[in-house]
Amino acid sequence: MKEFTIKRNEENQRFDKYLKKLLPDAATSFLYKMMRKKNITLNGKKSEGNEILHSGDIVRLFFSDETFAKFSGDTRQADDEFSLLSKFPLGGIRIVYEDDDILIADKPFNMLSQKASPSDVSANEHLLGYLIRTGKLTRESFATFRPSVCNRLDRNTTGLILMGISLKGSQELSRMLRERTIGKYYLAVVSGILTKPAHQKGYLIKNRHTNCVEIRSTADSDDAKPIETAYRPLYQANNTTLLEVHLITGKTHQIRAHLASIGHPIIGDPKYGNPIVNRTFAMDYNVKAQLLHAYRISFPDGRTFTAETPKTFLRISPDYRIS
Repeated sequence: MKEFTIKRNEENQRFDKYLKKLLPDAATSFLYKMMRKKNITLNGKKSEGNEILHSGDIVRLFFSDETFAKFSGDTRQADDEFSLLSKFPLGGIRIVYEDDDILIADKPFNMLSQKASPSDVSANEHLLGYLIRTGKLTRESFATFRPSVCNRLDRNTTGLILMGISLKGSQELSRMLRERTIGKYYLAVVSGILTKPAHQKGYLIKNRHTNCVEIRSTADSDDAKPIETAYRPLYQANNTTLLEVHLITGKTHQIRAHLASIGHPIIGDPKYGNPIVNRTFAMDYNVKAQLLHAYRISFPDGRTFTAETPKTFLRISPDYRIS
């Protein structure tokens, strides 16, 4: 007999979904058969499979060790992955906030938010290592739920990323991001002088071959996605403007391409920026990264979290420090 206690980061999911993660090599029909025969019980009772799990629930599998091993998959691989992740340092990531359900971190330059290919190491892996070392992610719960970063920043965009530590936290963050009830605000240093706030709308089309996007004023393609970007100027210095940008929709490269489309590209942006301007700022101010920073996140309940302005911004002007 195997017994499992539902942890906080595993609750708020259907019982059958949990069983499928625990026994990935078992057919769904087999799991339901075992529940009907009470070879799988929830809190000592027969279950239907559609129950929502809560922290502290007891799951019992009346299986032999051989049967459990047959259906639980290659546990050695999961153990090896858990051990490997435990060694990942934070790697320059700063923890801004955490509770039992969510974590907010400040991602540095030149780091992916999530893997783009199996060989990548991203902020997600570094944060999993942190959770393992602090005891918030155990070897047992790793088999049925893996925390994950919920929003993506470009590799070279710094700032706040959100992670669901528990299933409940992941579900809530995903819902709020989907419903756009989380306010996402960025700092951007753009070429040229802007003095008035604006609310820009348009349509974004992604070129999958070049991994670039194009902004258009009309939806003249089936692939065109509507976008909205609002901004307000904060300071001006050295023929640049520091903008606070409100990302209303969240499409690939939206801020970078939208600002470039109105003639004010982000300083240091290698894809949508002005190469001549970028070279000038690289030589005169040692700016070799795009000056785009996810600096503030606001939740529907009124909580707001901020990330410190990167030092690279201050090379343009000390006035560009926003606390």
